[in-house]
Amino acid sequence: MITQCPIQPNTTFTYRFNVTGQEGTLWWHAHVSILRATLHGIIIIRPKSGSYPFEKPHMDVPVIIGEWWQRDLMKVDKNFSNGGHFSDNPAGATINGKLGDLYNCSGFVEDNFVLNVEQGKTYMLRLVNAVLFSEYYFKVAGHKFTVVGADANYVKPYTTDVIAVAPGETIDVLMVADAPPCRYYMVALANQPPAPDPQIPVFMSRGVVQYKNAPIDVGNNCTKEALMPEMPNQHDTMVSFYFHGNLSGMAGHPLLAQIKGHIDEHLFIALGKGSICKGNKPSCKRGGSGEAIEVAYMNNVSFHLPEKMSILEARQYAKTNGAFMGVQDLPSRPPRSFNFTDPALIPVVPGGKLEELEATRKATTMRRFAHNAVVEVVFQSTATMQSDSNPMHLHGHDFFVLAQGHGNYNPARDVSGYNLVDPALKNTVQVPRLGWAAIRFVADNPGAWFMHCHFEFHIAMGMATVFEVANGPTVDETLPPPPSDLPKCTNVKE
Repeated sequence: MITQCPIQPNTTFTYRFNVTGQEGTLWWHAHVSILRATLHGIIIIRPKSGSYPFEKPHMDVPVIIGEWWQRDLMKVDKNFSNGGHFSDNPAGATINGKLGDLYNCSGFVEDNFVLNVEQGKTYMLRLVNAVLFSEYYFKVAGHKFTVVGADANYVKPYTTDVIAVAPGETIDVLMVADAPPCRYYMVALANQPPAPDPQIPVFMSRGVVQYKNAPIDVGNNCTKEALMPEMPNQHDTMVSFYFHGNLSGMAGHPLLAQIKGHIDEHLFIALGKGSICKGNKPSCKRGGSGEAIEVAYMNNVSFHLPEKMSILEARQYAKTNGAFMGVQDLPSRPPRSFNFTDPALIPVVPGGKLEELEATRKATTMRRFAHNAVVEVVFQSTATMQSDSNPMHLHGHDFFVLAQGHGNYNPARDVSGYNLVDPALKNTVQVPRLGWAAIRFVADNPGAWFMHCHFEFHIAMGMATVFEVANGPTVDETLPPPPSDLPKCTNVKE
C-alpha cells in the first residue's frame, strides 16, 4: 500500500481532490491487486471558460480500451507475484465494454460499440488504455485524427491516421466525420515485441462508426460490411515510437523555465527482470532452473509492497515516532553497467548470457526529494528476459518528456537532443522497446507517490518504487494529516 490501505467490503470512502491546471482526460482505477481490470472509469475535465485552444467539438466520445477476463484476477496477480504465468491472458479485448463482432463467447456474435455520427461534425474521441498487459494501436477506416491532448494536458495539434496508447495513458483526438456516409470499423489492436520474447495471443476489438442515414444495403459507394482499416503489424513497435515522438507541448508553461535551470536530482533507472532464490535462500541455480522466481526491478531492486501500513501513513507516523518502516533508498543507478539492450539477454536458459545478471533483491524502496526540487529521470528499458516497452507512470505529478531514443542512453550524445522548448507534459511515458526516455519534473506536491510500470505483470513482479516529496514552507504546501476515516489494513501477514 502506498497512499492508503484498501477500502474494505461493505464500507465506503470519499475522495476529495482538485484538478487545477488540468484539462482533458484522466481515469480512475483500483490499485489493489489487478482489480483495475474491471474497476475503472473515465474523468473528463472541460475548460471552465468553455473555450478550447481549437474548434469546440460537437460531442465528447469516451473510448475505453479494456479486456474481457474469464479468470480469477486475484489468482492471476498471485501467479505473477510468484514468478509469472504467461498463460494468464484475458479472453479478449473490448471497446467501451463491448467485445465486438470478432468474438462469439456466448455462442452468438458479440455486439460492437457503435458511434453514430453526422456528416461534417467534429467528435472528440477520448481514448483510455485500461488494459493490464498491452499497448494498443487504434484506427478508424477512412478517417484521420488530430491529436490535441494527452494525460489531461494539451499538446500541439498534429494529424495522423493511427494512435498508439499505452496502459495508463489517455489520448484526446479530434475526428471529423468527413467520409462518405457509410459504416466504418474502429479497431483497437494490441502490439507486442517479436520472438524470442514470450508471445501472447493476438488481441483485437472492433467498434463501428456509423453515419446518420447511411444505406444499409450495397450502393452509394458503400459496401455491405463496414470498411476495415489497414492495421499496423502487431510486432511493429516503431509505430508507437514515432507516435510518441511526435507529441509536443504548448509553449509558455510556467514550469519550463525551472526545468531548464539547475537539476537537483539525477536518476538513471534501468528497467528489467531478474530472479530471486525461492525460500529466501542466499544462492540458487538460475537460468530457468526452477530454483528461482522471476521478478521485475528498477536498478536491480524488486519492490516489496508494505502490508501493515501504507507508506503515506508511515510518513506521517514518522514525524512523531521517528520510525519509517525500514524503507531503503532506491539506488541512483544500476549496480553494474552492461549492454542493456543486447537481444542475447532475452532467452532464459542455463548458461545463457543473462544468467550472470539475473541475481536481484527485494526491498521497499523510496527516493526522497526536497520540496520544489527539479528532478531528472532517465528510464532505460533492457532486454533482460524480454525486450518490451515500459509505460512508466508517476502518481501526484506531471512531468515533461524531454527525449526518447533506441539503444543505450549516452548522456554525451543524447542530452543535446533534449526538447527544452515545448516538451509534452504527461503523467505516463512510454519508454521504448530496447530504448530509453528522459523526463524532468518539479517536486512540488508533498506526499508519498507511487512510480511504477503500468503493465500490470510488471507491477506485480516489482517494477515500482516510491517518490517522497517533502513539505513546503507554507500551509498550502504542507500535506495535511490523514482523514479520520482513512481505511485501515486488515488481515495482513504478521
